[in-house]
Amino acid sequence: MQYQGVLTKMQTELDNPIQYYLVFENDFIHVNQLLDKEIRIEFLKYQCLACGKNKKIYRQGFCYDDFYKVPQAADWIMRPELSKAHLDEEDRDLEYEKRVQLQPHIVYLANSSNVKVGVTRKTQVPTRWIDQGAHEAIEIVEVPNRYLAGITEVALKEHIADKTNWRKMLKNEIEDEDLVAQRDALKQYIPEEALEYYIASNSETNIEFPVLQYPTKLKSLNLEKTPEYQGMLKGIKGQYLLFEDGTVFNVRNSEGYVVSITVGA
Repeated sequence: MQYQGVLTKMQTELDNPIQYYLVFENDFIHVNQLLDKEIRIEFLKYQCLACGKNKKIYRQGFCYDDFYKVPQAADWIMRPELSKAHLDEEDRDLEYEKRVQLQPHIVYLANSSNVKVGVTRKTQVPTRWIDQGAHEAIEIVEVPNRYLAGITEVALKEHIADKTNWRKMLKNEIEDEDLVAQRDALKQYIPEEALEYYIASNSETNIEFPVLQYPTKLKSLNLEKTPEYQGMLKGIKGQYLLFEDGTVFNVRNSEGYVVSITVGA
């Protein structure tokens, strides 16, 4: 069976374990069904997610020119505290910015390799936690816009990590933590503007990933350097495919790459 299309991040469903899908323009792959199967990935060309042209991907699925033009790649995406739509101030596209920024956002704790603080839109819970490979997570505050979430994250990351160790996450070198206790301990550091949105009554969300065998040594697959790869799929975690030989492929980092995927190669 052969599939072809432009890579975008895998779509997910919260189940036990998580269900993963690679969605192409005219087809999709239920990736869980490829576990324990030999698959071949071949890089064919680029297709920028904005302009659709065969131009080298710079970041986040966009070519260089579009990365610095489209609102989906603006600084406030990675740094929510820079959001300005609540002030009616435009960065790149005010209509888009209002649509995304002026909706409920969650500041959360997630444990992928260590406990970290993060921000996501409420509609992206639990998708964001799944994408990060977190096996447990909990909400801290639910605020009405992205700016409030951003300043809360900035305040909290003075006291807790805001990065994941992807190598430990993929090797499953993890420990369970008491996220309720950690959330309660961080309450004192929440900015005054966001304190009324503190969530005191929720419990942890636990996530199980479809992994048959975790790698002990990791080799990252870069399609520009290795345009063809073949291996036995042994797991899916975060946005990574995990192969028997220790190769790991970050699908999200390869957005905008047109690939051919052959199953049972």
